[in-house]
Amino acid sequence: MKRATTAAERRRLYIAVVLFFFAGAIGVSGQNGPPKEESKREADLIELIKLDPTIKLDIRYATDNNFVGKKVYPEARAFLQRPAAEAVVRVHKRLAVDGLGLAIFDGYRPWAITKLFWEVTPEDKRKFVANPERGSKHNRGCAVDLSIFELKTGKLVPMPSDYDEFTERASPDYAGGTEEERRNRDLLRKLMEAEGFTVNANEWWHFDYKDWESYAIYDISFEEAEKASSN
Repeated sequence: MKRATTAAERRRLYIAVVLFFFAGAIGVSGQNGPPKEESKREADLIELIKLDPTIKLDIRYATDNNFVGKKVYPEARAFLQRPAAEAVVRVHKRLAVDGLGLAIFDGYRPWAITKLFWEVTPEDKRKFVANPERGSKHNRGCAVDLSIFELKTGKLVPMPSDYDEFTERASPDYAGGTEEERRNRDLLRKLMEAEGFTVNANEWWHFDYKDWESYAIYDISFEEAEKASSN
């Protein structure tokens, strides 16, 4: 993937990641847990592929192919709160009529990973990552990063930028790129908005579900999320 960082910046990011995990994810800010919230709905995180196994998983954070340059998820899985997950499945089925489908980059994200991303990201790029002091909609299970792929070939369709590319091309309103790229991006936005999602102002791939404020910020593992959903 394309990255808007130099080799020196990537080395610093890698060192920061190693130190972060070695320190037990405590971090320089000293905040060692997510913000406390009350009167929130009970979590109902569901794994997307259990609702529809034809959804494509492209979980970059379970590989080295991400802006950190290091694997930060133990496995490639994607969870969302059930209403958001069901809405994503409806978009996927709508695309299937035209031989297309949804490819998922990320869903629910443990708070500790949001904290990691904040601490390893240069200050001038932090508009692309969530501040752990406020938490992320990903931490609530109500944000999803995704794109469109061709069912026949399995390939992602062209978009104006790569996933997690920290440049102006990532904006959902970027006027550059090719007509095909903009058309694909706008199609994704149109279908997701019709199901109650709002696109992130800086990232065409990031969509927040309308009900996100009713859920708390979580810092549980994928395994814990799976156990909770099976109870």
